[in-house]
Amino acid sequence: MHQLHCIPALKDNYIWILTNSANQAIIIDPGEAKPVINYINKHKISPLGILLTHHHIDHTGGVCELKAQYQNIDVYGPNEIDLPINYLINQNKVDIGDFCFDVIAVPGHTLGHLAYYCSPYLFSGDTLFSAGCGRVFEGTYQQMLDSLKQLKQLPDDTLICASHEYTLSNLAFSLQMLPDDKNIKDYLDLISKKPITLPSILSKEKKLTYF
Repeated sequence: MHQLHCIPALKDNYIWILTNSANQAIIIDPGEAKPVINYINKHKISPLGILLTHHHIDHTGGVCELKAQYQNIDVYGPNEIDLPINYLINQNKVDIGDFCFDVIAVPGHTLGHLAYYCSPYLFSGDTLFSAGCGRVFEGTYQQMLDSLKQLKQLPDDTLICASHEYTLSNLAFSLQMLPDDKNIKDYLDLISKKPITLPSILSKEKKLTYF
């Protein structure tokens, strides 16, 4: 049985930690190290690995310090990342300890962007947010659309663990475009006072974003 932990970081980032019954952990997109180290120490967690979705510094900035602190930790990510890590090239799975993740190539935000799925959790980085998707910086809009269509095929109960807290601003934008949409209005009312709106659920996202 896996347990999900959410660590707010930087301005609006989330660093995700997934633990198993032995309190071993996988860290996803550590944009900074200090809050992760503090959380690990407080909860007596043993980190096994780090998964990186893409090369932006707010997702990788804590890797070197964490690697220095936990020297046996394994780090994985796409080959667009300029760090001494294990590159996931043409791999559709990665196993770390007893954790098994499907590796999904989702270009668009960046060309090498990866997402990681360990049922029911999807670590979508900056590809899929709640009520929106990431900016297209390096890829094409068609690539982003194709990537979202890939994620849409996951089970409806998939929990979307995105890397930023953008839900309210995404919903506000959606409401400007679709002012009479009941799904958007109801969800905005539901989460408007929540400091953390993630993870969201894929079935809900299909109704909110029509992707």
